[in-house]
Amino acid sequence: MATALHLQLDPRSGVPAYRQLMDQVKYYIAGGTLRPGDQLPSIRELASALAVNPTTVVRVYTELGREGVLEMRHGKGAYVAEQTPGLAPAEQEQALRRSARQLALEASQLRIPAQRVVQVVREEMAALENPGTTQQDEPVKFSVVSGG
Repeated sequence: MATALHLQLDPRSGVPAYRQLMDQVKYYIAGGTLRPGDQLPSIRELASALAVNPTTVVRVYTELGREGVLEMRHGKGAYVAEQTPGLAPAEQEQALRRSARQLALEASQLRIPAQRVVQVVREEMAALENPGTTQQDEPVKFSVVSGG
């Protein structure tokens, strides 16, 4: 079974859609889920799946290309660059804290006790760390989830 990437846009976050998508692609690369040479979805495919204007996806791919994260191959699409810049530890910490803050806010609004939140995070981490049936040689399959 191939790896599934869950790309999620949250219109309530206050962060522009293109920035959310850029960050998620970078995180998947930094974490090793996306590897050099992996192909990303076409502009039209990703725009349709996320219900965004194709110009948004063009901007994401263009910016990531400028940063050296992606390679655009004329007529073939966007690929993870062979030499991708990784996230610095401070950037990793910032990304983790941003996500943790969002989770904490949502849990607080739902009045979910901190112990339950920690338990759920541990369960989710354990599920992700389970080697499962992912095979390293298969192409990445994208699963796109839109936030609401």
